Amino acid sequence: MGGPILNLLFFGDVVGKGGRRAVASITPQLRQKYNCQFVVANAENSACGAGLTQSSLKEMPGVDVFTAGDHVWDRKEFEQEINGIKNVIRPANLSKKQPGKGWDYFRNPVGGDVAVISLMGKVFMKDSAYCPFETVEEILKEIPITVKCIIVDFHAEATSEKLAMAHFLDGKVTAVFGTHTHVQTADARVSANGTAAITDVGMVGGNNSILGRSCEDVLRKFRIGMPCKLAVVEEDIRCDAVVLSYEMNTGKAVSLTPLSIMFDPDKEI
Repeated sequence: MGGPILNLLFFGDVVGKGGRRAVASITPQLRQKYNCQFVVANAENSACGAGLTQSSLKEMPGVDVFTAGDHVWDRKEFEQEINGIKNVIRPANLSKKQPGKGWDYFRNPVGGDVAVISLMGKVFMKDSAYCPFETVEEILKEIPITVKCIIVDFHAEATSEKLAMAHFLDGKVTAVFGTHTHVQTADARVSANGTAAITDVGMVGGNNSILGRSCEDVLRKFRIGMPCKLAVVEEDIRCDAVVLSYEMNTGKAVSLTPLSIMFDPDKEI
């Protein structure tokens, strides 16, 4: 039997201070509203819009595990910090000589363990990353058989590569969540084999922005091609996330519900 149904909350890319504040405030409310026992967030843009730091993660105390992506080393101090943070995962298909870990499993307080794997795509991404498909194959061999819930954050640009990963891992993991493009896609689904997937969860960042950055700055860069700082939009925050329901005893996904909520610090959701 599948046993109890548990719920997991996953946030898309958290952008800047505004994103951190929104996650800190809204997480307890979403935990209660959707009866979520475990929370994961992609935090690779949480520090000033590019990279992450120990201090940026501490501002989101309701999150159980943080994942990363191609901006993981944008903040130089994080190279020294990451090994001292037990609940942060960097892309597993980067060089093994880099600090940090690419996957781990964590205790769900209500029962069972949750394995979280961070992967980065190669199409239109950094050439230095190893094949994510071969990497995840090896990781799955290492996960204890007692760990039933397996979550994959696939941080990738190409829709085709994300869909390919979801099909590759169908029936082998609980969920494959795409991140990186900051735009929530309309393809959330659960396969007949019990694997949930969405091409991109979206972001926690400025709604009136271009992927969390100032529209004026981004337009200037596109129009004239000159280097310029892309200011992070810290207000009018939209929170994109998904709620995953799965069987505790089998790890099979039951449902996947996308969320896109405008954050208002003065109102409850």
